[in-house]
Amino acid sequence: MTTQRTTGRRKQALAAAVAVAGMLTMAACGGGNDDGGSKTGAAGFDAANNKVAQASQVKKGGELKFVTAQDADSWDTTRGYYGFMWDFSRYYSRQLLTFKTEPGAKGAELTPDLATDEGQVSDDGKTYTFHLRDGITWEDGKAITSQDIKYGIERVWAQDVLSGGPIYVQQMLDPDGTYKGPYKDTSPDKLGLKAIETPDAKTIVFHLPKANSDFKQVLAMTSASPVRQDKDTKSKYGLKPFSSGPYKFQSYSPGKSLVLVRNTNWKASSDPIRKAYPDKISLAISSNQSDMDQRLINGDYDLDAGQTGLGPQGRTIALKKHKGNLDNPVSGFIRYAVFPQTVKPFDNIHCRKAVIYAADHVSLQTARGGPVAGGLIGTNMLPPSVPGSEGQKYDPYKIAGENKNGNDALAKQELKACGQPNGFKTTIAVRNNKQQEVATATSLQASLKKVGITADIYQYDGSQSSGIIGSPSNVEKKKLGIIIMGWGPDFPSVQGYGIPLWSSKYILQSGNNNFAMINDKSIDGLFDQYNAELDDAKKTQIATEINHKVSEGAYYLPFTFERLLNWRSSRLANVYTTDAYSGYYDFVNLGLKSTK
Repeated sequence: MTTQRTTGRRKQALAAAVAVAGMLTMAACGGGNDDGGSKTGAAGFDAANNKVAQASQVKKGGELKFVTAQDADSWDTTRGYYGFMWDFSRYYSRQLLTFKTEPGAKGAELTPDLATDEGQVSDDGKTYTFHLRDGITWEDGKAITSQDIKYGIERVWAQDVLSGGPIYVQQMLDPDGTYKGPYKDTSPDKLGLKAIETPDAKTIVFHLPKANSDFKQVLAMTSASPVRQDKDTKSKYGLKPFSSGPYKFQSYSPGKSLVLVRNTNWKASSDPIRKAYPDKISLAISSNQSDMDQRLINGDYDLDAGQTGLGPQGRTIALKKHKGNLDNPVSGFIRYAVFPQTVKPFDNIHCRKAVIYAADHVSLQTARGGPVAGGLIGTNMLPPSVPGSEGQKYDPYKIAGENKNGNDALAKQELKACGQPNGFKTTIAVRNNKQQEVATATSLQASLKKVGITADIYQYDGSQSSGIIGSPSNVEKKKLGIIIMGWGPDFPSVQGYGIPLWSSKYILQSGNNNFAMINDKSIDGLFDQYNAELDDAKKTQIATEINHKVSEGAYYLPFTFERLLNWRSSRLANVYTTDAYSGYYDFVNLGLKSTK
């Protein structure tokens, strides 16, 4: 029954995504038919967008070379929350369930990984039982056990030490917070979290206090990876995670580089997902996007791990000379500004609305890359790929309509209503290694100035997000009234997208993502209704209602329903985008082309 409900949501999400893709394609792809692929060995324009490019040419061996404009927030499977970290982590971590290695919507379907099957569900959807497959081992050759999976999941409870990652599993298994985590477990029997049983080394049983139809999705997340207790270095684990996958850490220099090499104790026969084509996988970390883009175009690297698209200079060169190396997928992300209510005067809804009306939304879209590399103007906060979304049809502030270039008169009216008729001063926080984000901050700054709002721009290292914008006390101390950010679904439901952003239960002292500090009992209640609801149509209706509540609260200024313009090198084979990672390339089975 759970599988059928999940499949229903997938179909709804796919239909919505296809509709948006069609609209974006019409807006983006006018002019010439030259795909630029024939002379360079590239597969051709959009050749890997929801389909596989050059699968038959893949070879075993070689070095796959990634580059990124910023490091992961953490390589610890418990702490990592960046989408590219989840994608990349499948090289060295496994879960009970994972995503299929297929392009497009099929890639977002679940399939067994460490488990022998998709599990047995009983007790009215509150009990899940899994059995582990044979031959699964750690990088030192020892067997992966059910206790290792339990311990890896229990680490999520150690938020004082391991903050930053998703906490869905904690909320689903222990909503009252009775378990204190493996580092503070003082129980005499040391059995850990009682909601997870391990009757033997190859069986694991989960007991949910309340049924939640998204539970299997949560078990496929990186935060549900096994961790072996004797290899747990706590806050330092992200420097060298112990591998359960086909590759292991050889070296890591934070902010500079990461190198993975083959895990010789991994058995292909135990892993139905990973082909492990390259011998070596390297990741260079560069804070200069223009230089990074140029080196991608020069062939020094194969792929941007960050998957946020080429910058303005790189786009111009690539579209003119290397179109066959480009894919233009629809992302599941929304790019936006968010207003923390703990920073005055954004505790006043009218001050928040003043910023929304003052902004030039076409300018913000242009800063993100325009219709091709930026996407449609965002009008609300639920991505088109999530059931319950109404896309641009729901536009409460007429952002894509009559106010698309801003409305100074309405902005000044709202300033008067919030007691700031002459404007006010604030600070825009933005990641310094994201050109498009800095550009949106600059655009917003110029628009706000016209109505008397003076905004300084504070740039910070994106890899430090959890302790800067993710720390409510730091946000309040530094008076970061506007935060530039983006978010995509952890899984395709309003729970998988919105609960970390909008639920009061997810306000954290570090690694916080509810930047607006939304503490609204009506929104929390709607999430409770959603999680308990089994009917798809009613779930969709509740999702729509949640989005309306958030939008009416004016907590966010959406920029774009994102579209990407991503580079893939001519050396790559078996490359495709997947809905599992919001339109990113699926990293796990990438390989290099045979030269024979």
